[in-house]
Amino acid sequence: MSQPEPDRPAAEQSERFEIVAIASSAGGIRALTQVLGALPPGFPVPVVVVQHLDPRHETVIADVLVRRSALPVKLAAAGEAATAGTVYIAPPNRHLLVGAGGELTLTSSELVHFVRPSADLLFESVAGAYGARAIACVLTGSGSDGAMGVSAVKTRGGTVIAEDPQSAEFRGMPEAAVGTGSVDFVLPLGEIADVIDALVESRSV
Repeated sequence: MSQPEPDRPAAEQSERFEIVAIASSAGGIRALTQVLGALPPGFPVPVVVVQHLDPRHETVIADVLVRRSALPVKLAAAGEAATAGTVYIAPPNRHLLVGAGGELTLTSSELVHFVRPSADLLFESVAGAYGARAIACVLTGSGSDGAMGVSAVKTRGGTVIAEDPQSAEFRGMPEAAVGTGSVDFVLPLGEIADVIDALVESRSV
């Protein structure tokens, strides 16, 4: 499961990746620190992130992650266009969606599987806007958020990565993702950034 599928259509193999979407929950700050911190300066596509946060408190997640990343990290703002090499994080208690052209939308619509922001909604929006040009990645977390979303990404021809549930700090989310049968790569946390970078660079020519 750690190798690309050999029978994937040639047209799909050659299509450039244009976005990376990452989801995490419990244990996610540490996991995001490791993944984002290992992506190189000048990473050629935007990265959009759903991390489940306590809505009762103002978050400092962007400040924490930017100190450990070579990429700019910010809370997503409604209406802005996601640009290459920048990390956009869903604000607490707001769903983050990505539309055509990378336009970011924030909504306060109902909770999905008891959470807002929802990884499922982010992944489904990315699948709809980018199709085979999307990478979705599920990291540590309890619950099953992201499982429906990775199926949507896979159905549209995108590529799906999950942290290995056996080594994840909280295995619920990656285990649910793997259980869908839609995951292309199941990897230890320390290998995820290198695989994301290799996938993106392999199609950037």
